[in-house]
Amino acid sequence: MEYLFSYGTLQDPQVQEYIFGRILSGHDDSLSGFKKQERAVYGRYALVVRTKNEGDMVQGKAYEVTQHDLKKADIYETTAYKREPFQLGSGITAWVYLKNSE
Repeated sequence: MEYLFSYGTLQDPQVQEYIFGRILSGHDDSLSGFKKQERAVYGRYALVVRTKNEGDMVQGKAYEVTQHDLKKADIYETTAYKREPFQLGSGITAWVYLKNSE
C-alpha cells in the first residue's frame, strides 16, 4: 500500500469519485517544512513550496492508494506537478505533488 498526501482538490469526494471511481480511505496528517500557496497553478490550484523551516506546516490528508491509483492521480495533476515522497507528521512516507519546474 502507498500513501498520497493531499492538500487540495484531491480531498474532494466528487474529485475522488471522478479520478479513482471511489472515495479514498485516509486520515488527517501534516507536512512540515512547507507552506501552501493558494491559486498558484493556472491561477486556480494550490501548491506547496518547500521552506526547510520545520515550523512551517501544511495540513492535509494522507490517503491509502495503489500504484494504479497513483498513475490516475498523475494524469489528473498534469505535468504542472511532479510527485515526490516525504515523511508526514504521523511518521508515514507519502507521495506529495510539487511544482514541476522541468
